[in-house]
Amino acid sequence: MAASSRAQVLRLYRALLRESQRFSGYNYRTYAIRRIREAFRENKNIEDSEKIEELLNKAKENLEVIRRQVCLFLSFFVAVHYSFNSLMPL
Repeated sequence: MAASSRAQVLRLYRALLRESQRFSGYNYRTYAIRRIREAFRENKNIEDSEKIEELLNKAKENLEVIRRQVCLFLSFFVAVHYSFNSLMPL
C-alpha cells in the first residue's frame, strides 16, 4: 500500500473511532467501536488498490452515517431531557 493510502486509511480509522465515541448510549458506542476495529483488522492485508479504494469509499459512507446518527441521538436526548424537565415542578 502506498504511503499516502496508508495515511488516508489511518485518518479514516481514527475519524470513525473518534466519531463513535460521541454516541451517548454505551451499547451503541461499544458496538460501533468493536465493528470498526474488526472491519479494519479483517481488511488489513488487502493489497489490491481497487479493492482498497472500494473499502475506503464504504468507510467514508459509514462515517457519514455515524455522524448523522450521533446528531440524531444528541438531538433526541436533548429534546427528551427538556420536555421531561418542563413537566417536573420545581
